[in-house]
Amino acid sequence: MSAGQLALLFLAAAGAGAINALAGGGSILTFPALIAAGLPPLSANVTNTVALFPGYVGGVIGQRRDLKGQARRLVVLIPAALVGGLAGGLLILASSEKLFEALVPWLLLGGCALLAVQDRLRAMLQRRSGALGLGWALVPVLLAAVYGGYFGAGLSVIFLAVLGLTIDDSLTRLNGLKQALALGANLSAASLFLASDRLVWSAAAVMAVAALLGGAAGGRLASIISPKALRTLVVAIGVGVALLFLFR
Repeated sequence: MSAGQLALLFLAAAGAGAINALAGGGSILTFPALIAAGLPPLSANVTNTVALFPGYVGGVIGQRRDLKGQARRLVVLIPAALVGGLAGGLLILASSEKLFEALVPWLLLGGCALLAVQDRLRAMLQRRSGALGLGWALVPVLLAAVYGGYFGAGLSVIFLAVLGLTIDDSLTRLNGLKQALALGANLSAASLFLASDRLVWSAAAVMAVAALLGGAAGGRLASIISPKALRTLVVAIGVGVALLFLFR
């Protein structure tokens, strides 16, 4: 890849790292950047998953206190997240370029929709009364992880919705559990992609460093940037890119 293309990806990944720290939805920014840099959609998706994986590690480390006392939940749900992420990764590697390219606009629009309703979802979960029980979360977590391994935009929102409806706990602790499940799903997919010839190593390495730096900066900018406004910008960009894919 050229120096200009790598510079573009560095900036996009740094922005995604900051966005993930503030509002979520960073992959909606980096995936189109990889396409703009000349990668085919499948390679862009695989590279994007590997590049942003360190951010999930950072998310779990940052919320490790919220995972205390949740060992049983982790034992039950992490295997489902790992298996689902692996299945989603296998699906994407088995997909044809033509099929995935046809799905891209709908996947992007779906991710944007999930991001757009994130605040309403959080408010709804805070008002909830009662929950179904841990066992009810197993299959939905597995299916969400399959989606995460396949594409992943909006995965955290799906996980939080599943956990909020099935487990009776504070939103803060459920958010920590959500981070662990997202890490599990992406760990399986990213590990699989490391051996794939669709992975562009130079892009993934540059983006991983940039995403970490952006995440650190995002935490410091939390007091001066509105997450809601940032989320609106990300959704607008995602919808615009989806429409370009749909009508090109």
